[in-house]
Amino acid sequence: MSEENRGQTPILRSIKLGSVPYFLVAWTALSLSGAALAHGDEDHSQDKGAPTAAPQAPTPGAGAAPQRLADASLWLPKAVQRQLGIRTRLAEIGEQAATVELNGKVIADPGSSGRVQATFAGSVMPGPRGMPAPGRRVKKGEVLAFLRPVSSAIERGNQKSQLAELEAQLAIADGRVRRFEQLEGAVPQKEIDAARIERAALQKRRAFVSASIDSAEPLLASATGVISASHHLVAGQVVDAKELLFEIVDPAHLAVEALAYDVSIAKTLVSASALAEQTSLELQFVGGGQQLREQALPLLFRITTRDAAVAVGQPVKVIVRTAQGIKGAALPRSALTKTGVGDTVVWVHAEAERFVARRVRHQSLDAASVAITEGLATGERVVVEGAGLLSQVR
Repeated sequence: MSEENRGQTPILRSIKLGSVPYFLVAWTALSLSGAALAHGDEDHSQDKGAPTAAPQAPTPGAGAAPQRLADASLWLPKAVQRQLGIRTRLAEIGEQAATVELNGKVIADPGSSGRVQATFAGSVMPGPRGMPAPGRRVKKGEVLAFLRPVSSAIERGNQKSQLAELEAQLAIADGRVRRFEQLEGAVPQKEIDAARIERAALQKRRAFVSASIDSAEPLLASATGVISASHHLVAGQVVDAKELLFEIVDPAHLAVEALAYDVSIAKTLVSASALAEQTSLELQFVGGGQQLREQALPLLFRITTRDAAVAVGQPVKVIVRTAQGIKGAALPRSALTKTGVGDTVVWVHAEAERFVARRVRHQSLDAASVAITEGLATGERVVVEGAGLLSQVR
């Protein structure tokens, strides 16, 4: 090292030696780390367990898409709320009528339905309008089909033999009546009347035996309504005696049968309704039996809802309102929704654009509404329309 550079700082020596790039790199590193070096003497050992800040809702300029916040609440802009049709209602805790849920099924009203059965073994033949099909409207007394009797060869031979014998007896009786009529006045009148009565009786016996061999019996509709089942009958099908052929149901007169395991329900019942999937039905209590069936008391209700979209045999949930009371908030059934783990929740409108899922307990009031017994407070605004859409936001 020369005498000229001796005693100078290393940085000045690097500048004079042409090491400008290394100086710039060092200066840039010092500038970028200035903020960190400014707190180099402070103790940050206590910041490791410091709590993080609460999640903040996005600002209006951050986007119009709904977002799930870190605390599991939902941020939903006003514009999106209007598009989804979100509607809310204030929760009011009060006394509600207690209800009991019963399992039931739709049945045909016993007073307006009917069945057609085979009175004897025979072959089914088409009626004047062809073979009845499900859905066809019929009137009481209308001929649906004909039932032609069938028998074995021995039975058929015996019937024909009996018919021949009756025809011979009828010919003898007819000849006797004609002779007596020619001798009227010489023969007592009582013998003439007896011969005529005997001839009439033989004529009827012959007609009955002949009908059992050749003629077919008409099958008449036992009620006015719609054929609900024909049991896949086709022309020429042979059926047994007492076999069910057709079932007739009036769609305007349907009923619901429910099983009550508490026999006192019938005495405390105030009103009832039913829920068939998503269809709400209004019911009118008809009465209950006095004999247990499968350890339960059968209750009969008549469906009063017009044009109800239900079918005979469809299972329904019957909601019976009793005279007892419970405490809760009455809300539409549409306010309830399910979470991913299966919990029942309602959405509470906590702020203008923020919704919170609240886990609740509920009890049915009728087919369209429920009572929230736990999880809500008076004055909270609950989403009653569009709750299912909020649960889909991820």
